[in-house]
Amino acid sequence: MKSRIDILIKDGFIADGSGDEPFLADVAISGDKISAIGSFSECDAGSIIPAKGLVVAPGFIDAHAHSDFTLLADARAEGKILQGVTTEINGNCGISAAPFYGKAQERREEDLRELGVPERWNTVGEYRMLIEKRGVALNFAMLAGHGNIRGSVVGYEDREPSREEYAEMKSLLEKAVMDGCFGLSTGLIYPPGIYSRTEELTELGSVLKRHGLPYTSHMRSEGNSLLESLREVIEIGEHAGIKVHISHIKTAGRENWHKAGAAISLIDDARQQGIQVSCDRYPYVASSTDLDSILPSWAFEGGNEDELMRISHRETRSRLRADLLAMTGDSTYWERVIISSVASARNTWMEGKTVAQISADLASDEVDTVFGILSEERLRVGAIFLSMSEDNLRTFLSLPYCAVGSDSSARCFDGPTRTGKPHPRTFGTFPRFLGRYCRDERLMPLSAAVHKATMLPAAIFGLKGRGFLKSGMFADITLFDPETIKDTATFEFPFQRPAGIPYVLINGTPAVWEGQVTTARSGRMLSR
Repeated sequence: MKSRIDILIKDGFIADGSGDEPFLADVAISGDKISAIGSFSECDAGSIIPAKGLVVAPGFIDAHAHSDFTLLADARAEGKILQGVTTEINGNCGISAAPFYGKAQERREEDLRELGVPERWNTVGEYRMLIEKRGVALNFAMLAGHGNIRGSVVGYEDREPSREEYAEMKSLLEKAVMDGCFGLSTGLIYPPGIYSRTEELTELGSVLKRHGLPYTSHMRSEGNSLLESLREVIEIGEHAGIKVHISHIKTAGRENWHKAGAAISLIDDARQQGIQVSCDRYPYVASSTDLDSILPSWAFEGGNEDELMRISHRETRSRLRADLLAMTGDSTYWERVIISSVASARNTWMEGKTVAQISADLASDEVDTVFGILSEERLRVGAIFLSMSEDNLRTFLSLPYCAVGSDSSARCFDGPTRTGKPHPRTFGTFPRFLGRYCRDERLMPLSAAVHKATMLPAAIFGLKGRGFLKSGMFADITLFDPETIKDTATFEFPFQRPAGIPYVLINGTPAVWEGQVTTARSGRMLSR
């Protein structure tokens, strides 16, 4: 007796994720798994997807996402699934949903209130129960954030942890790993990660080594101290004996663009010595993060209230001004900094404008404008920084160990996550990579591009049963038209749907059908 085929993808061009040449075949899906790849009669299937002219690929795996809190506010994740993303790696840059105690939880209170999330939790297991209770549209894998762990134990003080605090931090990481986390992430430009020493991170790496898990890092510098920061990541990998992964690799600032070759040489040399190093990148030359990330590390110590006090206090404000002027150089820097989000209604007119434009409107000095916005918005200001080289972007995307990651959260076209003017990577990363860079600029073959968005991130983070099309694998599948796939989101109008992705299946259930988002919540919070 033949097994039932629930969905048959007919006559598609199969790019299976391995990087091998695509081939023509049908894909049969039964339940949440791929039951076979071959040639099948349409009469054997419950539903048919006519895939002639379409590429059938594993569902895209976003190697660098920040949806830990937005998925609790709105589980539909429209901006991701319309790109063909079926799985996200969350908990990046040292910021995760758990562990979540003390000062670390206090620091995220405003985020949760703004998103309308009423629940509070402490552990990865408790967070998992919330996700499973809500149901989510895509699969969710999680890293444990070092910022959460250090913030929960040490707080936001610039000091080395005590022996007892080291033990408690390692215990929190061990618990997070046992609850299903896929590794540890750091954000070494943000408090409290900015206060950690290399030895602290290597010490935590001993927990990762026992479980064979990776260490991922938003490094201490992606510009002036890029090479030194890369050496630190490699040193942690070597001394702890663990895999290391560089988040959103870049050379920030024109004066640092020439360092790309040296950075790649450092990585290649480390890999030749047996240190497992990988990275991810989004296909844009602008970054995005909190506006106050440009402040010096001493401004953050003690937490948000202390930071706000330093911005308003005359003596420390003068010192901050001097540090900012030394870092930014001439005023043209502020022509490349765009305010993407503010918390209050009175300042939404600033969203989408550069700091230079806002300063002109206010007849204010640019540094004073920044201090004013941060004070009025109580630090809750997002910004986009136009700082990177297009040539270097192509070089990084071409690296065989570079996966595709959006560095963005899952948002929707209405509801609590439709706020501000977020970076267009939120809605366009994967179609832009496959449309502009793979098809139009011929940066790499289609099979290699699909590999970077599927099997490569699955291998980096140890996702079992995903990222590859074959019998027995989970039926996370994205179908796209290689001739029309395209991003449409812009900095001015980011909330735009991409083109050329008519079907997305997550665990065998349609999430996008004939170009329309379904109401399915077939995603899962994954465990190791």
